Amino acid sequence: MKRSKINMLLKSEAPDGNVLIKGWVRTRRDSKEFSFIEINDGSCLKNLQVIADNALANYEQIKNLSTGSAVAVTGKLVVSPGGKQNWELHADSLEIISVTPESYPLQKKRHSDEFLRSIAHLRPRTNKYGAAFRIRSELSFAIHKFFKERGFKYIHSPIITGSDCEGAGELFKVTTLDLENLPKKDGKTDYLLDFFAKEANLTVSGQLSAEMFALSLGDVYTFGPTFRAENSNTRRHVAEFWMVEPEMSFCDLTGNMDFGEEMIKYLTTYIMEECVEDLELFGKFVDKKLLSTLENIASADYTRLTYEEAVEILLSSGKKFVYEINFGKDLQSEHERYLTEYHFKKPVIIHDYPKNIKPFYMRLNDDGKTVAAMDMLVPGIGEIIGGSQREERLDVLCSRMDDMGLSKEVYWWYIDSRRYGSVEHSGFGLGFERLLMMMTGISNIRDVIPFPRTPSNVEF
Repeated sequence: MKRSKINMLLKSEAPDGNVLIKGWVRTRRDSKEFSFIEINDGSCLKNLQVIADNALANYEQIKNLSTGSAVAVTGKLVVSPGGKQNWELHADSLEIISVTPESYPLQKKRHSDEFLRSIAHLRPRTNKYGAAFRIRSELSFAIHKFFKERGFKYIHSPIITGSDCEGAGELFKVTTLDLENLPKKDGKTDYLLDFFAKEANLTVSGQLSAEMFALSLGDVYTFGPTFRAENSNTRRHVAEFWMVEPEMSFCDLTGNMDFGEEMIKYLTTYIMEECVEDLELFGKFVDKKLLSTLENIASADYTRLTYEEAVEILLSSGKKFVYEINFGKDLQSEHERYLTEYHFKKPVIIHDYPKNIKPFYMRLNDDGKTVAAMDMLVPGIGEIIGGSQREERLDVLCSRMDDMGLSKEVYWWYIDSRRYGSVEHSGFGLGFERLLMMMTGISNIRDVIPFPRTPSNVEF
């Protein structure tokens, strides 16, 4: 018999006399003649109640089932007389697949996030994390759906790269050299003897690769893992994370901002419609304002202002910030959240940043001081999108690289793209985990990625 998933059975329109489910015991309570067993198979937040009576041959074993034990139940799906759910399953047989011992660490209903991070291999079995990772799955699908509907091509950008997109230098090195006996030349590691015959790293972004394909296929996007060796233990940083990065030919900064706003509104609306039950859990137990915040993000007209205007608002706010702000400094999370949560009370797009705080590939504005950059900020998170119109002019790009001390030999292929059929083009990076934090109200990025990679933590 084919197994039925609980999420589909709970939507049934009629009883069914022959059903098979497989899942894990959440709770069990016994009466004289029956055991009431709540079964969950991960397909949805809700459990299906199974009624097992004492006529079953293995009833004494059933009465000893513990939380987390795995079972297969065949029986009749009937209308439930209780008010909590529409259906329940009357067992004709119950096969015990495995029994969880008393040492099972998820016996209690509530555990701290810190404790659950220490057992990341088990935490998806809790209601909160099961819901979080179902939303993660739905959101991944929605991203591909959004781009497909708009004619974008999906590009698989390389994970191993010889360049540093951001110029930050916080890179994980990739090597096959013997770390206990590194070959040296002139006192430095001789990478000519390495696999790639040069230094190689894990990528911090797929942007530069995506630009090459945008200048061929028009509108493209990457969606994959990126890495940064930043020794940070804040709630906003992990060493391995996922990025969504569209690149669009014949698109200026305004078009880029329009597209970013359209995307966030689409994805927020999609999750609100498709993940109602799981979102309600987060709205009840994680962030009481979550649903109203998402409504605002999905429906508001996003405020747009220049970096200079944003700094002026912050300076005149009368609020004392931990990090001092003035023109020429990058905005910190506290500044971003003040603008979105207190001043404008909705998402904000800040554009035209000073060139000295932005990467080399952003288009230099006519004032010679700022670049055509844009950051989208949302309540509860701060920056969720960072992007720009890219510098398409060969001479200006090369000048910017010289100013920042970047090697033209390393980026020869990127420079080449400006020699042959260069056009205005734009794009941005959307942090997938930060987007999930926005959708769920979860405040720590380690709790929206299955196995977080942080300093001193690569356990699972």
